[in-house]
Amino acid sequence: MEGALLALCNWSTLGVCAALKLPQIHAQLATRSARGISLPSLLLELAGFLVFLRYQCYYGSPLLTYLEYPILIAQDVILLLCVFHFNGNVRQAVPYVAVFVSSWFVLGLQKWIIDLSMHFCTLISAASKFVQLQHLWKTQDSGAVSALTWGLSAYTCATRIITTLMTTNDFAMTAQHGHAAPIRRTQMRDEPRHYGFTQVQSCDCSKVMTSD
Repeated sequence: MEGALLALCNWSTLGVCAALKLPQIHAQLATRSARGISLPSLLLELAGFLVFLRYQCYYGSPLLTYLEYPILIAQDVILLLCVFHFNGNVRQAVPYVAVFVSSWFVLGLQKWIIDLSMHFCTLISAASKFVQLQHLWKTQDSGAVSALTWGLSAYTCATRIITTLMTTNDFAMTAQHGHAAPIRRTQMRDEPRHYGFTQVQSCDCSKVMTSD
């Protein structure tokens, strides 16, 4: 029973993560705009993914318990390049890519570096979600942000808590997944509200123009 549950959680997580960012990437390509996506939030998320993947590799965790992170990182890099491209400054992505690549090697130099980074990873990931929420609140425009993406992401957080408890029982990893799930549920609740706010404003304006 435990083996079946573990396999279900692992493979369903991989399947979901393989398509997790595709709605956002498709929305950007369709509209040719990075509207609604916060660059600082995306960079923080990518940093959190990188630290988490390096931590798992450093301690030799079972491959299936973190295989989705290379997939997520690849999708985030594509998303990042799209943001820079549609903002008209692709060359500015080069320093960020260089920092992330060099960080991969620096993180594994000493045990204390990777451990300390993992503790900060929780704060980094939480900051990423709050920055995106702040951006949505400020712009009142969901743009290419997808509530479906956040819903799927919340599901993967829940499954990873289960797989971590059933395999490594690593507290740092459990805390990392545990904090993210409620934040992503909050994003799911707030994103349609922002979109609705924009739509209501448009309707009200139409009524005013018609009455005139």
